[in-house]
Amino acid sequence: MREPSELYRLRRPADEMPRGLPLVAAITGFTDAGGAVQQVTEYLLDALDAEVVVEFDGDALLDYRARRPILFFDETRFTEYRRPELAIRLARDELGAPFLLMTGYEPDFRWEGFTDAVVALVEQWEVASTTWINAIPMPVPHTRPIGSTVSGNREDLTDAHSIWRPQTQVPGNAMHLLEYKLQEAGQPVAGFVLLIPHYLGDTEYPAAAVAALESITAATGLLLPTDRLREEGREFLAKVDDQVEGNSELQRLVGTLEDRHDSYMEDNALRSPLTGDDGEVPSADSIAAELEKFLAHRRRADDD
Repeated sequence: MREPSELYRLRRPADEMPRGLPLVAAITGFTDAGGAVQQVTEYLLDALDAEVVVEFDGDALLDYRARRPILFFDETRFTEYRRPELAIRLARDELGAPFLLMTGYEPDFRWEGFTDAVVALVEQWEVASTTWINAIPMPVPHTRPIGSTVSGNREDLTDAHSIWRPQTQVPGNAMHLLEYKLQEAGQPVAGFVLLIPHYLGDTEYPAAAVAALESITAATGLLLPTDRLREEGREFLAKVDDQVEGNSELQRLVGTLEDRHDSYMEDNALRSPLTGDDGEVPSADSIAAELEKFLAHRRRADDD
């Protein structure tokens, strides 16, 4: 049996890798309501400076006949082969803070080996925390903020952000197994499952990507670009509202979902992360002081 380390290739020497960075994972292949994961992946790779540092072996992990790669044909010959990619990149947020970003396909094979390999890299690089995102369709209205179910061993995040906490059995994916193994290894990990309106689940819903990026920021403190997605989201929702306004059946559906959502939230209200333990919103002066402290910490981290 192959060793987990044989499932990837390092593109940067191990002793040159920075320690103590957060790892963010957004891999596709399972449920992705609203295209949240796909949008985040494309958006971040386009917007951020990122260098591939680990490349996983597609020949060992991917079922090519189930997810056939794309080749481009020009009249008489093939001109390009688009190789499926599962990789970890060293990226930087809008303030230049470094972090690790894992994107690409969900492995079809060797889940045990793949997850063991990632856990070993997390331990070797002394990763500060691992955060992964997913999105599922739910009977919730688009007129309310996107909620989430948060799993993992970071109680600060589950307490503040997890609005739906079922006891159930779920069909597993590779990131579930990775989260489970990271917990067993005592590594900080959180998984955000976004709850997307079921009637928008098959669309590319910009608000889903914004919610995913906000979840990553809540877990890591990274500042990620969202301006373009927010603008696209406003235009998208305006079109949805126009369709709802012109259809009485849709109006009844959305109204029913709003009533159920509001009733549920009244009984399961979470303390806002913007308030303190006393429930008060901090003053402008205290926010400015915290921001100065945060930026000073970032500068020290960059110097190190």
